[in-house]
Amino acid sequence: MTEFEKMRRGLLYDYSDPEISDSLMHAKKMCAKLQSVSIYDDCYREMIEELIPEIPKDSVIVPPFHCGYGHRITLGHNVYVNYNCTMLDSGGITIGDNVLLGPNCQLYTPQHPFDYMDRRKPIETAYPISIGDDTWLGGGVIVRPGVKIGKRCIIGAGSVVVHDIPDDSLAVGNPARIKHKLASSSPYDD
Repeated sequence: MTEFEKMRRGLLYDYSDPEISDSLMHAKKMCAKLQSVSIYDDCYREMIEELIPEIPKDSVIVPPFHCGYGHRITLGHNVYVNYNCTMLDSGGITIGDNVLLGPNCQLYTPQHPFDYMDRRKPIETAYPISIGDDTWLGGGVIVRPGVKIGKRCIIGAGSVVVHDIPDDSLAVGNPARIKHKLASSSPYDD
């Protein structure tokens, strides 16, 4: 099994592996190029599609943007990722349709070993993050490895999400706690 296969399966993998290192370097170069463009520049769409293959045409990631690989990010339709977001996507990040991420959101899938001697080695595990349709993460939200955020949720600005959040929830704080359930339809729906 390759180190990439181990990474995809949530197993301990060696991130110094040449294939993984090459993929990380490609993403770093693409993110660096994105720093100097606007979403309105002609080259933006080509660059973001090289970094995140199959990104829908109606989804936008506003630079500056940082990610580990890019190709481990899956975005739904009509997603808006605001300025200065970081997605460490080794475990895979899946974002549903109509999702809003405020500025400075951080989605972290890697998990380093707890044993300090193992942390000296270039090894880690990674656990996927998923965010359901119609969810809004306020500015500065941090999402930890393996967390699933349901559909139609609101995560308050500055919150740290360490546990799964069920559909239709408003969660805030560090750690984020559910404050109440949200109505599953808008008062403007007829």
